[in-house]
Amino acid sequence: MTESNEIIQNDLSLHLSIEAACFCVQRHMLGGIVTSRTNSGGRDSKPATLALVAQHSGVSPQTVSNALNSPDLLAPETLARVRKSIEKLDYRPNQAARLLRTKTSRLIGFEMHSGAFGLSGLAMEEFLHALSESARKAGYSVLLFGAPTNREDEIENYVELLHERSVDAFILTNTRRGDRRPGLLRKRGIPFVAFGRWSARGAEDWVDVDGAHGTAAAVDHLVGLGHRKIAFLGWPKGSGVGDDREQGWRRAMLRHRLSVRGLRVSALDDADAAREAVEGLFSTRVTAVVAASDTLALGCYQALRLLGLAPGRDVAVIGFDDSATSKLVSPDLSSVRQPLQEAGHSCVRLLLARVEEPQRDPEQILLQPELIVRESATGVSLAVSVGVMRRCSSSAVGWAG
Repeated sequence: MTESNEIIQNDLSLHLSIEAACFCVQRHMLGGIVTSRTNSGGRDSKPATLALVAQHSGVSPQTVSNALNSPDLLAPETLARVRKSIEKLDYRPNQAARLLRTKTSRLIGFEMHSGAFGLSGLAMEEFLHALSESARKAGYSVLLFGAPTNREDEIENYVELLHERSVDAFILTNTRRGDRRPGLLRKRGIPFVAFGRWSARGAEDWVDVDGAHGTAAAVDHLVGLGHRKIAFLGWPKGSGVGDDREQGWRRAMLRHRLSVRGLRVSALDDADAAREAVEGLFSTRVTAVVAASDTLALGCYQALRLLGLAPGRDVAVIGFDDSATSKLVSPDLSSVRQPLQEAGHSCVRLLLARVEEPQRDPEQILLQPELIVRESATGVSLAVSVGVMRRCSSSAVGWAG
């Protein structure tokens, strides 16, 4: 095995290991409520009761109930003391009894879309952690459920969940034009907020990350390093998130009066597909690539090494998501980092505000990502550009023969 092929295999094995780990995490979480924990007392320990929590924290049972259902009624120090006892005793309210008493489950539904463009793997895990932590502090739990393979069955999923689990509210992802979920939830009076935009119009509550800002920042950085022929490796058109990231690249290129003709290629969010999609670019004097995800950027790495080129040294590469992969490949991958913790907290804040005040005006939050510059984003020189052209030509002759 040649050195370049060995590097490719190592990168790919690393990527597959990370994806497998993420899949296991998501499979585990899909089994129930994100914020559930095992009892610290062991399998044979008796579950804590509300009376025991009241005794432990030195308050009445009604005060414990208020801490769970109406925390705003308590003084901050009292609430903190009760929550500390709840945490220490690992007290879990009886959901069935609560539902009968209050007509609420304090469950927030979140649909998991496997293979959807946008959040995936470790990025999704970071977002869900922030989501569940914010919900827990407000006395809610997050219920994960899988999206059906057939989009036509999606609405039935929501109807069944509302009927069987009495979910109080939803956080929607994978938003798109013609989405039927908002109409269903509005009709039933169920609060919801979207992580992602349906359109520029502010008809609903949503939180989103300005992907266009991130890819534009990547182009601006590369132009500052001397790059003029900067390609975009994205997803197929119509993904929403991917289209937003492409627009940022396109507008920045035009702002710098640089051509975009023939510089956009697309692939599914898969390293092998990305490698095949991007291979033809490097015979056209492309010196830099901005990718819509770190997974696509990894495919770009593989394509370069198959051509005998080095990412960073010969062609600059910038990904999107700043996943764990970006810091484990060689050279370190420059990437656009999304403020996922802030996004998760903001989604819960908007949702709870909607629960408390159903008639409030819609609110939208657009968060800005940050470009993290590492070894893969380097400057360009005429000598390097010519070298890239020569090596691509030599490789092409070798394949033809």
